[in-house]
Amino acid sequence: MKMKWSSGAVLAVLAGAAHAQSSVTLYGAIDAGLLYQSTTADSFAPHAPNTGHVFSFKDAGLYSSFWGLKGTEDLGGGYQANFRLQGVFNSGSGRLGLADTTGGTAVFNQQTTIGLSGPFGSFDLGRQFTPMIYAMADTDVRGSGNFGSILNAWLGMNQATGWQGTNSNVPIGALYDSNAIVYQSPKFYGVSLALEYAPGGVPGQIQGGTRESAVLNYSNYGLNLAAVYYNAHDTNTAAASPTGLANNRFYYLGAKYTFHAVSVSASYAIGKNPSDTSQANYEFISGGLGYQFTPFLDISSGVYYIKDRNDATNHSIEYVLGGEYLLSKRTTVYAQVGYVANRGTMNQAIAYGEPVAPGVSTTAAMIGVRHSF
Repeated sequence: MKMKWSSGAVLAVLAGAAHAQSSVTLYGAIDAGLLYQSTTADSFAPHAPNTGHVFSFKDAGLYSSFWGLKGTEDLGGGYQANFRLQGVFNSGSGRLGLADTTGGTAVFNQQTTIGLSGPFGSFDLGRQFTPMIYAMADTDVRGSGNFGSILNAWLGMNQATGWQGTNSNVPIGALYDSNAIVYQSPKFYGVSLALEYAPGGVPGQIQGGTRESAVLNYSNYGLNLAAVYYNAHDTNTAAASPTGLANNRFYYLGAKYTFHAVSVSASYAIGKNPSDTSQANYEFISGGLGYQFTPFLDISSGVYYIKDRNDATNHSIEYVLGGEYLLSKRTTVYAQVGYVANRGTMNQAIAYGEPVAPGVSTTAAMIGVRHSF
C-alpha cells in the first residue's frame, strides 16, 4: 500500500517542511502454520532436559511475520534520501516488542535506518540486518528461512556457546547490529562490496562494543559467491563490562549456482572467540539442492553440519526438505520436514525459536501459509 503526499498536503500538516516525501510505503507479511516436533526443551541451554514431543501453532514458518514503513525522497541527479522502520510480530498472539538487546525490547527490532543512495551506492545508518546475513542467504538454496536453513545452522553455533536466544547480541556473528553504518557499493561486472562499522560508544574505550564487517559478493550468470569477515568486541554477556577485546569473529565462504530449474549450494564457516578460543571455536559445512518444477512450485533441500573444534563429541547434522507453492503473487502455502542428530551438548534447532533436546535426535514437520502485503 503506497501513500503519496504532495508538498501542499505536507505543509498543511507540518508547517515549515521544506520538501515533499516522494513516497511512503506500508508493507509486511503474515506467516503462520502448525508444527510437530519430537523433542523439545524449555530453553537453549546445552543441558536443558527433554520435555517431550509437541504439536503447536507456529508463527513464522518460512520467514518472520513483520510490518514496516519505508520512504524515499528524490533529491535529483540520481540521488535519494531513504528511511526504513521494520519490526517483527507474533501472528499467534499479536505481540510486538520482541527481544532486542540484553535488558530491553524493541517494536522496530529489525531495521530503523536513514540513509542516502545514488551512483556511488548507498549508506544506511541505524539498526539493521548485517551484510553477512544477506550473503549467507544468497548462497544457500534454502535461503535464510526460519525452518532448516543456513540461518538455523549459524544460530546452532551460537546456541552451542550458551546463548539463550533472548536477545540479538549473539556470541558469533550477528543477524542485526544496532548503531551501525553500512556502505553498499554498486555492482561492477557482478562484483559488489559491503562494509559495516558500528561504534560502541563506551567512554574511555575506543574499541569497547564496536563491530566491523566486510562482505565481498559476486553475482552473475546464475552464480552467487560470497566471502564474509565479521569481527566484534564485547558481544553477548561481555557487553555488560566492556574490555575492548575482540571476542566474536566469523568467517564464511559460500556459493550457489542456478542452471535452468536446478540450484545447488555449498558453504564453509568458522565462528570463534579470538580472545579465548577455549570458550567458542566452531565450524559448519552446508550443502543444498533445489528444483523449480513449475513457476509456482519449488522444492529445496539442505544438509547442515556443525562441529565443536574444542570437543569432538559435540557435533550435529541436520537434513531438511521443503516445498513451496504460490497460490498467487502474494500468498504461498508450504510444507517442510527436518531431522537433526545432535550429539554431546549440541542443540542445533530445526525451526527458528523452537528449542530441541540437546544431544539426541529430533524430527520436525510443519505446514503453513504466508501472505505478503
